Amino acid sequence: MKPAKLIIVSAPSGSGKTTLVKYLMEQRSDFVFSVSATSRPRRAHETHGIDYFFLTEEEFRERIARNEFLEWEEVYPGRFYGTLTEQVDLALERGKTIVFDVDVVGGLNIKKHYGNRALALFIKAPSLDVMEQRLRNRATDTEQSISNRMEKAAWEFQFAPQFDAVVMNDDLTEAKKAILERVDRFLETK
Repeated sequence: MKPAKLIIVSAPSGSGKTTLVKYLMEQRSDFVFSVSATSRPRRAHETHGIDYFFLTEEEFRERIARNEFLEWEEVYPGRFYGTLTEQVDLALERGKTIVFDVDVVGGLNIKKHYGNRALALFIKAPSLDVMEQRLRNRATDTEQSISNRMEKAAWEFQFAPQFDAVVMNDDLTEAKKAILERVDRFLETK
């Protein structure tokens, strides 16, 4: 049996990361999705344990103190995101390829931890203006939240060269093709 591998997909908000991760999961029934934990409020369409593990800020801080996260970050004041080590360990023990939908810093931290066993992909929108429009179109964020996300996105773009590959998402069909080809090449390597 081949050793289990990790596929890390990271991007600033509005780059299309989640759409591409969902596509990847639809194409490969043998992949396992790494459900992240967050302290942000649950959106109406989200389910605990499927979309995220929704924790209070206090619960999140307690788990940090107990060293239960592979990686975590306070993305915005009081808004934590992280990957529970136990969830990753369980999937790896079962020999599953794990797909991560994580922020840029978290993605690099996972890559650093697993090295060549992980493929780190940075999803890039054609411009900050396109990203802002995508955020507005999803209609889930306040003006302040959009402003914060855009400021952070400009900072996150600087990290793209540290990833194994950058997938441009200016045309969704082409981006889907590119991510699938890159993942398939990675899985064929030892």
